[in-house]
Amino acid sequence: MDFSIKAFDTKNTLAAAKTGCLAVAVFENKKLSAAAQALDANGAISAALKSGDISGKPGSTLLLRGVAGVTAARVLLVGMGADDTVTEKSYACAVSATLKVFGTLGSNDAIIAFPLESVKERDANWALRALVLGASEAEFRTDGQKSKKDPAIAGVRKIVVAAPNGAVNKTALTQAAAIANGMNLTRELGNLSPNVCTPTFLANTARKLAEDYGFDIEVLERKQLEALKMGSFLSVAKGSDEAPKFIVLKHNGGKSKDAPVVLVGKGITFDTGGISLKPGPGMDEMKYDMCGAGSVLGTFRAIGEMGLKLNVVGIVAACENMPSGRATKPGDIVTAMNGTTIEILNTDAEGRLILCDALSYAERFKPAAVVDIATLTGACIVALGHHTSGLFTRDDAAHDALATELLDAGKQAGDVAWRFPLGEIYNDQLKSNFADLANIGTPGAASITAACFLENFTRKYTWAHLDIAGTAWKSGANKGATGRPVPLLTTFLMNRV
Repeated sequence: MDFSIKAFDTKNTLAAAKTGCLAVAVFENKKLSAAAQALDANGAISAALKSGDISGKPGSTLLLRGVAGVTAARVLLVGMGADDTVTEKSYACAVSATLKVFGTLGSNDAIIAFPLESVKERDANWALRALVLGASEAEFRTDGQKSKKDPAIAGVRKIVVAAPNGAVNKTALTQAAAIANGMNLTRELGNLSPNVCTPTFLANTARKLAEDYGFDIEVLERKQLEALKMGSFLSVAKGSDEAPKFIVLKHNGGKSKDAPVVLVGKGITFDTGGISLKPGPGMDEMKYDMCGAGSVLGTFRAIGEMGLKLNVVGIVAACENMPSGRATKPGDIVTAMNGTTIEILNTDAEGRLILCDALSYAERFKPAAVVDIATLTGACIVALGHHTSGLFTRDDAAHDALATELLDAGKQAGDVAWRFPLGEIYNDQLKSNFADLANIGTPGAASITAACFLENFTRKYTWAHLDIAGTAWKSGANKGATGRPVPLLTTFLMNRV
């Protein structure tokens, strides 16, 4: 869907605008938005509201045709709740309802003239981004691997957003489109079947991004990983015939001497659990265990598209976790890149085994900060459900500042996270009689002990961990990858600039 911004004034009025549909907001206390008032010269809109044809409640709609004094073929009235308390939820509901109606129209173009500045505690640029991201999600297709494609998306394909001069800017629109495109890449990778989206496929996707946006790229193969002594990562890859890939992308948007922000993504392209085999029902959804990696690649697409003036390194550790005669067994002890020995008590706790070597590798970049992103624990879903990602980091001034940055970015982007505690009291649960660490803890606080495991490999820089097990994809009738946390990560990086 194509978006543009236009300011209407006394010379170029909304009423005189030529378009297939003009959407304006109305409120449930029978008030009209300024744009609706501008189209109400003959009282048709206020009459419809007073008559009860539209309630004004968030998401309610009424399509009018041939409104006197209005050039547009149709006027769409959209409820947005009470005029003095437009919330993020009511605005999102209005946007969703508008896009749904647009999809049914026999028109290619439309104008949206919503009060972008009216959302409580938000600005017009946020409202514009929410509109663009909502449209992108609405038109996203999941039929790429179907032999017969779903019917082509009909209705409105070009939207002009009406905004007063200075209320929003083209930069905000460019950024919104970049985030939407990054989310779509993350969705596409997550939804692909695991026989297609292999570690090699992720590496080739990264190479294409590097070609398109000028990133530096390096893909380390098994022999190079063995030379680096990444025994923990390779222990997970042992059971699969698919070759592991260790992908390093560099966006050099800042000054050459500036320390980069490093994003590290878990890229288990299919997780059977290994020898600690998962139950069969629902195992198909383990193709989503690479959504951390997908979010790193999606974020790179976004920052590449917007030309972000910041140095960013993306690391993706990609492999499958499969059972075979070569697979790692419960009770095996492996040695990580930094020399730490790990007793593997459960081969289904594999994400931390690949991430720990990636986090050790990140040291060489002397990073300003490192954020790892992983569908790491089912316990995070138990704690937070499917609305909020889990955030974990140490408790000191530098890490408190990083946590605040990430939490604030999540709130700005509508892609929220919640901070959990870490500490030695939880590290005690990872003690092993035979190695430096066990890869799972004693019962209780499973998300926290998983983060504590990772924390042992991040002592030389400022670090945070995002557990996205509950937010990276949806199950059930709407099964599919969500594209999160690309908005959070991209906003975090934009704020750093």
